[in-house]
Amino acid sequence: MTATLIDPEVETARLAAVRRYRILDTPPDGTFDRIALLASRIFGVPMASVTIVDEDRVWFKARTGLPEGVSQIGREPGLCVSAIQQPAPYTVTDALTDPRTTGNPAVRELGVRFYAAAPIITADGHRLGTVNVLGDRPREVTDQEMRTLADLAAMVAGELERRLSVMNMLARERSLREQAEAERRRLELLTSTLRRVLLPPSPPKVPGLDIATLYHVASADQVGGDFYDVFRLDEERWAFFLGDVCGKGAEAAVVTALARHTLRAAAVYDGDPRAALANLNAVLLDEYLGADPCYCTVVYGVLTSGPDGVEVTLAGGGHPPALAVRADGTVDALHTQGGMLVGLLPEAHFAVASTRLEPGDGLLLYTDGLTEARTRAGHMYGEESLMGLAAKLAGRPAEAMVARFEDTLSTFGPGLTDDTAVLALTVPPTVKRHSR
Repeated sequence: MTATLIDPEVETARLAAVRRYRILDTPPDGTFDRIALLASRIFGVPMASVTIVDEDRVWFKARTGLPEGVSQIGREPGLCVSAIQQPAPYTVTDALTDPRTTGNPAVRELGVRFYAAAPIITADGHRLGTVNVLGDRPREVTDQEMRTLADLAAMVAGELERRLSVMNMLARERSLREQAEAERRRLELLTSTLRRVLLPPSPPKVPGLDIATLYHVASADQVGGDFYDVFRLDEERWAFFLGDVCGKGAEAAVVTALARHTLRAAAVYDGDPRAALANLNAVLLDEYLGADPCYCTVVYGVLTSGPDGVEVTLAGGGHPPALAVRADGTVDALHTQGGMLVGLLPEAHFAVASTRLEPGDGLLLYTDGLTEARTRAGHMYGEESLMGLAAKLAGRPAEAMVARFEDTLSTFGPGLTDDTAVLALTVPPTVKRHSR
């Protein structure tokens, strides 16, 4: 029996949204496959999938544990089709006794006893499909598990939005090409578009912190591999990272997108910085198995805000040390560069460091495009000059710090041969409580 949604107009609009994302019948994709695998691991069940509900079928964009060759099922109610009609995550404790699911043929054909799903909701409110988990035994779910499943569904929606943005931008680029624009202009536009897609548009607002970022382009017609992000882990903790992929161009852009997404996804499963880098290391090794190695350097950290300061824990893989810029002008290098490059060896070791940021202190992360730049006299800028500049910026807000770095980078001219990313986090002096 084919399911009929309550409001035909809503369904028509939903199907139009499905078509808009151009995801149906696309080849397997590691990004979505990893989300399905992560959902299966979190729930401890043998099966999980990422589905899109089409007009006359439920199509699997990603799946794990399902029988080989099962790429779609019918639109019978009870499982995915019913899940997208709900305003919240949908659960079935025992599919053989639940009246919603007893008539669904997939329950018996796939041996489904437990089912839970979170809808994949677009920015304009359409439910395209689900991220769901399926078990062969009845079981209950916790609120935390369902929140995590909803987070995974939101990650799928975000990935679809980013991919749609890329496709639309490429479409505009093709239009410009058809208008016979100069090759240089085409390359510059494409590079600029990719950078906007690969990097977050602006840092989030984190209570008790000022955050500013900088991405300085060395070449207008070539994409670099620098990346960064800041995002919430829970009510008290925020994660951040900054890294640099080997190489340039389209291949580096692909790895950059993979690294950002993997680090965000890993945080859902385990917020520990060293575990996040280990996850990225495994993903890069798996993705490029048998091909040329593709690796990166990364610093990944977790911030925990307190009433009068911020605790910071960092893990590093082959990256230059983060700098703790104290309010009194001293600069401490947080040495994590002893960690191995990420994505090069299966048994990689990642160095860990921690510090506390008091009011007026700041934390500075950067890529080596800055320290390896050469002055007009031919001298390498180096870490000593960088620490001297950082000391002069003590006590300044994050925006002022990155503005000064932008001015410095602009002075190198042709001596700057690599893109440079900077992430500055500062604790405002006003956070300090003064006794009366």
